Amino acid sequence: MSTRKFATAIIAAALAAACAQKPPATPEPQARSAAPARPPASLPPHESIVPPLTLDGYKRAFAQQVARGSPEVFTEPVPEMLKSIVVLEVTIGNDGRLVRVAVRRSNGYKALENLAMDSVRRAAPFAPPAWTMRRSDGTVNFLETFLFRDDGRYQIRSLVASR
Repeated sequence: MSTRKFATAIIAAALAAACAQKPPATPEPQARSAAPARPPASLPPHESIVPPLTLDGYKRAFAQQVARGSPEVFTEPVPEMLKSIVVLEVTIGNDGRLVRVAVRRSNGYKALENLAMDSVRRAAPFAPPAWTMRRSDGTVNFLETFLFRDDGRYQIRSLVASR
């Protein structure tokens, strides 16, 4: 028998054996309790089990992670006049590591530029991006805007739009 036919026979036998196995027994249904179902304890209630499949969804998840780890974020409405707007260019690897963060646009306040970049670095690593949004090198690249008040606290534009 040739090697190819032998390998095909082994695979067919393994598939047949897998199909012949009994499915695991299902537990008896229990009486429903009045309490609503709770998410698993390992996940915070605001996080989804399913990773975002679009770049906008990934940017929101990225911004939420940066905001959770930063005491400089404010939650009040964005004031009409801002001290600075810092636009960062962010590149995330296919494994979620921060590959690059750089200032793309700024008003020239170096301390605020550094605060925005440091906030991103502290929040890393991030969730691996879905293959649907990756570039040919496996990374995802996007711009994120940080809106700074006079007191040096900020909001992230991707989160402001979702409120």
